[in-house]
Amino acid sequence: MSAHTSRFAHPHRNIDALGIRPGQTIVDFGAGSGAYVFAIAERLKGMGHIYAVDVQQELLRRIKNESQKRGYKNVEIIWSDLEKPNSSMIADTHADLVLISNLLFQVDAKEAVLAEAWRILNKAGTLAVIDWSDSFGGMGPIKKDVVKKEKAIELAERAGFDHVGDFDAGAHHYGLLFQPKIGDNNRTV
Repeated sequence: MSAHTSRFAHPHRNIDALGIRPGQTIVDFGAGSGAYVFAIAERLKGMGHIYAVDVQQELLRRIKNESQKRGYKNVEIIWSDLEKPNSSMIADTHADLVLISNLLFQVDAKEAVLAEAWRILNKAGTLAVIDWSDSFGGMGPIKKDVVKKEKAIELAERAGFDHVGDFDAGAHHYGLLFQPKIGDNNRTV
């Protein structure tokens, strides 16, 4: 393994930990440059669906163009400000997995982002959170914006999730897995 892949979050390795299978519906909140979108589309083998959700329209255009170039017909882009309720416009309980990678440190309304993940996940779905574990002298987010692992767990639990596991997301990131709380009275399905 190269130093680069051992130090930074690596999409192909990280999605191995998520158990993604063909036929699933996956949503990437804060899709950015599309690194996870393309790795997931490849893993889905044309069966299932991957939604790339981001607030930056230029990045979404790039994802759309690159998806077309690669022949991925199951990638859909959605422009959305995830800090607003119901903003993804994805149906309730539609997703098998929501990925939130390197996004929590960038948003003010972290609770709203997690609430949107909860809304669109099915009752057996999984929320995966990958984020910077520290600032690392400015290599990652500035110190005050870092969302520590314990804080991410607390925020997700308040949003209606149970913390069900961790995975190695690289030396500078943490990886967390959550599922919707069983017996949550707000869950409709």
